Amino acid sequence: ALTINENADPDVRSDMASVLDRLIREREPYYAHTLEGDDDMPAHAKSTLAGVSLTIPITAGRLNLGLWQGVYLCEFRNHSGARRIVATVVG
Repeated sequence: ALTINENADPDVRSDMASVLDRLIREREPYYAHTLEGDDDMPAHAKSTLAGVSLTIPITAGRLNLGLWQGVYLCEFRNHSGARRIVATVVG
């Protein structure tokens, strides 16, 4: 997933992980999709909540984010493989 959030205080990252882990827990008895591990179905749900794309304005060749903002690449699997990001610039 991709999201924009505060990037000045590293506690935000760990707090967001804690919030999502409380909202969407592993090993819930109602999960049917469990063959790929305890973290797989929760990862799908968290990705759906966070979203998989962003629209970010670019001004003078730079991302036009707020003063404290950063782009987060969210990995919700405990042991994942390599990930790639595709950036499409329209202008």
